[in-house]
Amino acid sequence: MSEKEKFVYHYSAKQQEEIRTIREKYVDNEEDKVTQLKRLDQQVSNRAAMISIVWGLISTLVFGVGMCCVLEWEIYVPGIIIGFIGIAGMGSTHMIHGHLLKKFRKKIAPRIIELTDELMK
Repeated sequence: MSEKEKFVYHYSAKQQEEIRTIREKYVDNEEDKVTQLKRLDQQVSNRAAMISIVWGLISTLVFGVGMCCVLEWEIYVPGIIIGFIGIAGMGSTHMIHGHLLKKFRKKIAPRIIELTDELMK
């Protein structure tokens, strides 16, 4: 082989990585089924938890208003009633969380079953 016919190859790992990074921005990344299954399960848990937390915070604030009525403004009967409503709301937060979790799981169950059937084959 003569000098003119030589094959010259230049490899740059840094350059290849940069090209791969740019390419990934434009390629539509489809989520694999295991990741999708985990995301759906986490979404159900997070949604029920967030609603329960908001319910608990609102109930705590209602209880605080009842305490203010009694301790600061000396409005006893409405303050006690408002306070008990807040206590009942705080006490029911755990039951509400369980109910919402069951409801959301039942709603998403067909999709979860479909994904798990595909993965178990």
